[in-house]
Amino acid sequence: MATLGKIRNHGVLLLIIVGLAMLAFIIGDFLSSSNTYFSRDREYVGVIEGQKIHYTEYEAAKEQLNEVYKIETGRNDFDEDMVADMNNRVWQMFVSDYTMQAQAKKIGMTVTPDELSEICIGNHIHQIISSRRAFYDQTGQFNRSYLVQFLNSLEQESENPEDQANLQQAKTYWNYWEKAVRITYLQEKYVSLLSNCITANKLDAKFAFDGRQTSCDVEFINKPYFAVADSLVKVSDADVKALYKKHKNEYKQEPNRSIAYVAFPIQPSYEDTMAVAQKMEQVKDEFYTTDDVMTVVNLNSDVMYDGRDYSIDNVPEEYKDFAFGPNAKTGNVTDIKLENNTYSMARLVKAGYTMPDSVSLKVIAMDTTQQDTELGWYKADELDRKIVEKAFVAKKGERFTVPMGMGEQTFEVTNISAPTPKVQLAIIAITITPSSKTYAALFNKAKQFIVENNTEEKFNEGATNLGLPVHPAFNLQATTNKVDNLKSSRSIVRWAFQAKQGQISDVFECGDCFVVAALTEVNEEEFRPFAQVQNELRFEALNNAKFDYVAKQLEGAKTLEEAAQKLGDVEIQKAEGVTFGSYRFGMVGAEPAVIGTAMVTEAGQTSEPIKGYQGVYVVRPGEKKVADGNFDEAAEVTQLNSRYSYSLPYQALGMLEKKADIEDNRFNFQ
Repeated sequence: MATLGKIRNHGVLLLIIVGLAMLAFIIGDFLSSSNTYFSRDREYVGVIEGQKIHYTEYEAAKEQLNEVYKIETGRNDFDEDMVADMNNRVWQMFVSDYTMQAQAKKIGMTVTPDELSEICIGNHIHQIISSRRAFYDQTGQFNRSYLVQFLNSLEQESENPEDQANLQQAKTYWNYWEKAVRITYLQEKYVSLLSNCITANKLDAKFAFDGRQTSCDVEFINKPYFAVADSLVKVSDADVKALYKKHKNEYKQEPNRSIAYVAFPIQPSYEDTMAVAQKMEQVKDEFYTTDDVMTVVNLNSDVMYDGRDYSIDNVPEEYKDFAFGPNAKTGNVTDIKLENNTYSMARLVKAGYTMPDSVSLKVIAMDTTQQDTELGWYKADELDRKIVEKAFVAKKGERFTVPMGMGEQTFEVTNISAPTPKVQLAIIAITITPSSKTYAALFNKAKQFIVENNTEEKFNEGATNLGLPVHPAFNLQATTNKVDNLKSSRSIVRWAFQAKQGQISDVFECGDCFVVAALTEVNEEEFRPFAQVQNELRFEALNNAKFDYVAKQLEGAKTLEEAAQKLGDVEIQKAEGVTFGSYRFGMVGAEPAVIGTAMVTEAGQTSEPIKGYQGVYVVRPGEKKVADGNFDEAAEVTQLNSRYSYSLPYQALGMLEKKADIEDNRFNFQ
């Protein structure tokens, strides 16, 4: 009972304690769930017109395009520039797809399944499909039967893992191009609709015709801006700032960073060179005498031995005389030599025999419903090794079968080139590369540089002391893939967007060098700051002031001669055959304002001073000449509409993407 009494006496306190505990639990649970929510939000690569793109979707699209590139190029290895290009193409496809879908939805436009089928496999194959080399026949032309055969193969099933992999790659290839056709065709329908709304009228037609038919010779004087000394005019800071305000929209920018960096080349040391030289000496005797050349070469050389037959046309240039000279014979060897940072030696494994350089092949149809396909002539290095091994030892008319993809393929040798001298050449080549010891020493040198130069000022001074050039890199954006020509330098960009101005980076390994960077500038503003553009604006302000200065000198001049006399150091020149469509004005270059003024000024009249790109002009046009020709309104309208049709797709689709609500977060995932 005493205990109950104490509880009653402290009831309020207990309620507060329990309440706080429950509040802590609730807040903790909220923060935990919010953390999960925000983590999920960070899983999106971007948002386009309200459509969220999850990173798994983005990665799958990148992998899909990677497979397409493999089929289209026949390559499996892509450098970082090609990978960056593929990534940008993937993003652009998302942008094109979702921005177009958003607009099409508003007007009820779509691509129906029947339409897609017709332009992918029907009687009106879209150019995207018909331009794929995978569906070309032996004449190099698109063949619909090849496309149908390919699509039928997608329905096959196999338990063989290799066949399944090939089948999946083929499906990936087709799905990509089918999607590309759908997006492009929807864009084409949209642009076609717009093109029927935007057309030239009779006034456009008459203006275009007259502008082309009417010309005149123009007398003029020109005072270049550079001929007016800067000291003769005055430009204030207010003038430059006024120009900045006027042109501000031209200086829109994405958030960007500027850095300075130094590179420490990763180069082999003297010890690394000696180590390779010693290895070559150790393997030399065995290489010269062994009966198992392939094993010795492939265990020691950077250049693998595959027993290929070299001709004088494709043997490495440095071994041409050795392999095909008058003293060439089986068993000959070369001395060890050092060239282009590589030690090498060679041995003639087989010499003094002949083989054809090329064969002509035909693919034998798998059933009677198909026809044999002539492939034409091939050299050995243009064919798969398993085909070469049979084709180049077969006789004319002989057939052979090799495994291909998910089955077998039979070929016939329809012709053989004349035999030519061949050799089998084994080469041991070892390129000198930095050892782990050298690598570590260079890395530590870069680390020490950071320790001793931890501010921007010290950074520049330290680089000078080491004789290392400081390289600036400006306007790095969040999606910039690479800094200058530094390999694998995306990580530097990522660091720059996480660091603070003035901060010195850690060491980055960029291919053949270590890099240390300093973040010199952070720009988050919507527009480039005045300080960055004031010099180019001051140049424009100077030209404006010089125009006013020259125009004042010309006050009172009624004729071109009087204008020339007032300026004193100019001569009257002539531009012949000027029309509204002219790009250049005489010999002075592109001056549209001068051309326009000349064409609307009455013949024999002297114009007011004209502000051109390069200087101040005064013009006096001669009599207008009208070329023979009858005005055909319909033909002119058709011609103008034809011009519009070239530019409209780019302008319309570009404007849609420019105005679209796009949030690009790719920099968080690259």
